[in-house]
Amino acid sequence: MTEFHYNVDQDGVATLTWDVPGKSMNVLSFDALAELNDGIDKALADDAVKGIIITSGKKDFAGGMDLNILARMKEDAGDNPAQGLFDGIMQMHGLLRKIERAGMDAKTNKGGKPIAAALPGTAVGIGLELPLSCHRIFAADNPKAKIGLPEIMVGIFPGAGGTTRLVRKLGAMAAAPFLLEGKLQDPKKAKMAGIIDEVTAPEDLLAKAKEWVLSAKDADIVKPWDAKGYKMPGGAPYHPAGFMTFVGASAMVHGKTQGVYPAAKALLSAVYEGALVPFDTALKIEARWFTNVLMNPSSGAMIRSLFINKEALEKGAVRPTDVPDQSVTKVGVLGAGMMGAGIALVSAMAGIEVVLLDQSLEAAEKGKAYTATYMDKGIARKKATPEKKETVLGQITATDDYAALAGCDLIVEAVFEDPKIKAEVTAKVLEVVPEDCIFASNTSTLPISELAKASSKPEQFIGIHFFSPVEKMMLVEIIKGRETGDRAVAKALDYVRQIRKTPIVVNDARFFYANRCIIPYINEGIRMVAEGVAPALVENAAKMVGMPLGPLQLVDETSIDLGVKIAKATKAAMGDAYPDGAVDDVLFWMFDQGRLGRKSAAGFYAYDDKGKRTGLWDGLGAQYAVAEDQPELTEVQHRLLFAQVLEAVRALEEGVLMDIREGDVGAILGWGFAPWSGGPLSWLDIIGAAKAVEWCDRLTEKHGDRFAAPALLRDMAAKGDTFYGRFNPAQAAA
Repeated sequence: MTEFHYNVDQDGVATLTWDVPGKSMNVLSFDALAELNDGIDKALADDAVKGIIITSGKKDFAGGMDLNILARMKEDAGDNPAQGLFDGIMQMHGLLRKIERAGMDAKTNKGGKPIAAALPGTAVGIGLELPLSCHRIFAADNPKAKIGLPEIMVGIFPGAGGTTRLVRKLGAMAAAPFLLEGKLQDPKKAKMAGIIDEVTAPEDLLAKAKEWVLSAKDADIVKPWDAKGYKMPGGAPYHPAGFMTFVGASAMVHGKTQGVYPAAKALLSAVYEGALVPFDTALKIEARWFTNVLMNPSSGAMIRSLFINKEALEKGAVRPTDVPDQSVTKVGVLGAGMMGAGIALVSAMAGIEVVLLDQSLEAAEKGKAYTATYMDKGIARKKATPEKKETVLGQITATDDYAALAGCDLIVEAVFEDPKIKAEVTAKVLEVVPEDCIFASNTSTLPISELAKASSKPEQFIGIHFFSPVEKMMLVEIIKGRETGDRAVAKALDYVRQIRKTPIVVNDARFFYANRCIIPYINEGIRMVAEGVAPALVENAAKMVGMPLGPLQLVDETSIDLGVKIAKATKAAMGDAYPDGAVDDVLFWMFDQGRLGRKSAAGFYAYDDKGKRTGLWDGLGAQYAVAEDQPELTEVQHRLLFAQVLEAVRALEEGVLMDIREGDVGAILGWGFAPWSGGPLSWLDIIGAAKAVEWCDRLTEKHGDRFAAPALLRDMAAKGDTFYGRFNPAQAAA
């Protein structure tokens, strides 16, 4: 055995220790499955073994399943991948059911051997589904440990019995947050929720598990659903209370997902149908729905983007390989406004020394106070301690003196979006920082290559574009100027890794990658309002196709005056080629009305005294009358989607995007592009290039050349190519 190590002590307790070689976290592989099965068979067959403990040789128990297992199941099945998946999943169910029944007599429920799970740390995904099949779950009192079933977050659901077991253990209502939201808990909260059974001191973990194994009686190891007279907590679907739960759950799921996420609907179906039948039949139902989800291209795309590709980017997939570690020790943040304050916060939280500089000490201290307020909220929610707050604040020096930047190895400039101001601060900084200091601008629109002209070392100048609010948004867009060197790229990537965010690296161009896709989305929504499309249709069409915010709400959130500034700057740069005059008519009119968005409590939406949206603003219809004939829902959705995805294709075509993984991951994390699709390029692969070109031609004929299919997309349609077939770096590396 190489992944599960088998040992029997003098008291007759067999311990199966999971310890995957060369990995910091255990993940379930084919080899691990086979070894676990052999170990369980061996222990159950050995009369000298009185019970079994399943634990980990690492600080955590397990982080889930190696998703290549699922791909291999499909491949090995040849022409019938669904059957291959179903058979493989049922094989896993068989193993976990073997653990659950532990050799007991089918009729009397006697004669089984107690099996306990001992979790030293995090147990998620299959790392919790395996313990749920055991008779008792012990967890070390480790506040950093996370316990739960987060599969829904990457487009699938717990398919190795976790769905069925958790619902039968807690009831549908209590299990819902863990299954439908992927909620993770520390051990104490997991025990309070009923997911695990005991929390013990780390040093007593195995001793407590062994004590229980040796003292457990026959009745202690029979699961409630295997005992006579079992009733589901909260009621089954045909019970009055249970009926209300399932009706409410169905409405809630549809309300949150708009019906575009297949995993949520499949999970709810597996729970509902499984609750109507005996346990073993329920496992088959779960396996069928799990297979159904895995065969859906949406789930495959979500897994690829939100799990495999996201993880690869976070581990340095696009980092220059010949540059040594560039971890940041001291960062200077220029500008203590909302962005600068947020950058200082996340840097200090990562243990990096921060110098937060502004024009006045008062402004700098105000920026530092943002961290204090954030930590106070964490303390109130018991997510932080006063000691942690003191430590984090101690990392930040607020100042108005450029001399304090001495010794910084990274500067992040977050001053006003004015090239002259940025050039002035760049010159002042270079007078005091070390020769090898990397200078990064947090600009969201200004070309990095132009800003780099203010530096005597353009090879050490780079863009690091954060999204607001910094502490919540997980994406960071790194922009290479024409002369940016590899060390600057490595420094930026290593810094983003330190602050635990996901990076993408793009080449310099107007609006970079994210904003060049976001702005057309907003503009298309505003353009439709000008055409007489009902604002409610625009907003709801966006949400029904999986966008978190409609374009009108998004421009309210980002501020209408910012949109006006961007429009004026873009028009000045593009001249007669500027395409968005119709959009400006609406945007400038709103600006003139003093409706600047959420920050002024007046925008495309109306707001109450507390700043809460009360609905779309009535005055919009008075200025831009709603046409009698409204377009079909799908046409509105296609306009909103293609406005974004065609820019993603053009960015790839022009070399702004250098890696398609970054195009998809960046779109989902940066502005919430329909996560169910796996990202804009994944969505085009799902519908096919030929169909995409057909829709583009139709939209171009009706709405103009902005929907013209790029040459790359036409070429792919002609050749029957897909983006991940032609450009997948992972395949190229293999």
